[in-house]
Amino acid sequence: MSRGERLDAYHFYEDDWDSYEGLREAFEWEVPERFNMAVYCCDRWAETDDERVALYAEADDGTSETYTFAETRDVTNRLANYLREQGVERGDRVGVNAPQCPETVFGHLAAWKLGAVSVPLSTLFGPDAVAYRLSDCDAVAAVVDASNIENVREARDSLPGLDTVLTVGVDDPDTGAGEADLWDAIADHDPTFEPVETAAEDDAIFIYTSGTTGDPKGVRHAHRMLLGHLPLFVTTFGNMRMAETDVFWTPAEWAWIASLFDVVFPGLYYGRPVVAYDGGQFDPEEAFRIVETYDVTNFFAPPTALRMMMQVEDTDRFDADSLRTIASGGESLGQSIVDWAQDTFGGTAVHEGYGQTEANMLVGDCTALTEFREGYIGRAGPGHEVTIVDPDTAEPTVDPGEVGEIALRYEGNPVCFVEYWNKPEKTERKVQNGWLLTEDLGTMDEDGYVAFKSRKDDVIISAGYRIGPEEVEDSVAGHEAVADAAVIGVPDDERGQVPKAFVVVASGLGADDDLRESIRQHVRDRLAKYEYPREIEFVDDLPKTATGKVRRKPLREREGLE
Repeated sequence: MSRGERLDAYHFYEDDWDSYEGLREAFEWEVPERFNMAVYCCDRWAETDDERVALYAEADDGTSETYTFAETRDVTNRLANYLREQGVERGDRVGVNAPQCPETVFGHLAAWKLGAVSVPLSTLFGPDAVAYRLSDCDAVAAVVDASNIENVREARDSLPGLDTVLTVGVDDPDTGAGEADLWDAIADHDPTFEPVETAAEDDAIFIYTSGTTGDPKGVRHAHRMLLGHLPLFVTTFGNMRMAETDVFWTPAEWAWIASLFDVVFPGLYYGRPVVAYDGGQFDPEEAFRIVETYDVTNFFAPPTALRMMMQVEDTDRFDADSLRTIASGGESLGQSIVDWAQDTFGGTAVHEGYGQTEANMLVGDCTALTEFREGYIGRAGPGHEVTIVDPDTAEPTVDPGEVGEIALRYEGNPVCFVEYWNKPEKTERKVQNGWLLTEDLGTMDEDGYVAFKSRKDDVIISAGYRIGPEEVEDSVAGHEAVADAAVIGVPDDERGQVPKAFVVVASGLGADDDLRESIRQHVRDRLAKYEYPREIEFVDDLPKTATGKVRRKPLREREGLE
């Protein structure tokens, strides 16, 4: 297979461009028939430079380590050999349930070298959330960190196909259940491994995303999807520059497309180091320290994190002069954040980016070539045909400045998902008339600048996390004192939105603050920590359709949101 030859299309930053329009007109996708993300993000760099750094890693106890691309290649080769020995084959799914640590990267790379499919999972997931995803994708193996091993163990009774669990940082792996410490398991395995040949169209990763109805959806992505991220990575995250001294970091957990493929794997694709900081809950002062310690040049953080950093006093005590680009997304950035960042970091470029799990890195700023416009999320990245369609017909009949649904031309774009796993009817609704429908409402002006207006559906976006209300409703309703529940997103100064639950209490039971906290804890124990309802209102009944489906619009109207 290809040993990772340079793909010139994604090095357009080396040329001089007179305008963003000229770049967009000239750009053409380059997708080789054979393409494996592990080869391009690891092995090709290991073959050319033994000392090139891939990862700077620091744990919450202050210990740190550095991995070169050569060391990363050898570790992932050992891991691939071990997994193959355990029976993992091409096309098998491998869960990766670990935080910002080297083992997360190793798990993905080793799976791809086998031709297997990696499945990122948040360490915030409770047993129900883990069990659903690993069961739905029929995972046969998983890499699991100590922070979530108990939840995975609780879920394993419902996962008969999960034969292999490699633990990270667990003092007492349950060998009887097929667990083994990752480092002990791979210690004696061969550090050489020939990655299997994969087509660019072969499955590489399933990422689960929440919607407004039904269970979380497994989004199937092929190896080519990484290439689809690169143009906007260069324009928005790099501001048309890829320097040998670049260092990339995001405080976001490495379980989402916006961390793995906005920062981690694009950074490695270009042979630049990425910082892995497993420091627990986001600490704004620690963020300044990380930038200083590792000379971070390119920083990606949701607006919530940036707002927290704005509250840090006496920032002059940190040397953050290395920082040249701050990218953000997931919710509205706001002019105050832009002004603060430019003042604090000495003219640093501040860019907003837009995308979603099914098709990421679509629209963004690039102030090196085009002006920043307040209230807009930028322009379509090179290679992406973005337009506004009629929300009812999916036809591009919306005039400039009018509100419609943001849509992306589907065919021929490597960033687009293949389909929803085992959900063909949902795939058909997502892709119509040749357009991938984002389910976001927005406008586009005559110059191509896109403005986000609102969600078309009910998904709650809280601190950059997408939360499906139905999954939270099911969890709330599973509490013994709850007869029925509905969940919507309500405004929050820090997180943008938070889930609010409207709860009908079971007959004969009282409703008080103790019950509110009990419900919150019930959800915390079962779903992701960010999904629990921060507000709970007890009601006598819920608005429903004739078929018994909860109607959330009247609840939003009741809150003054519509």
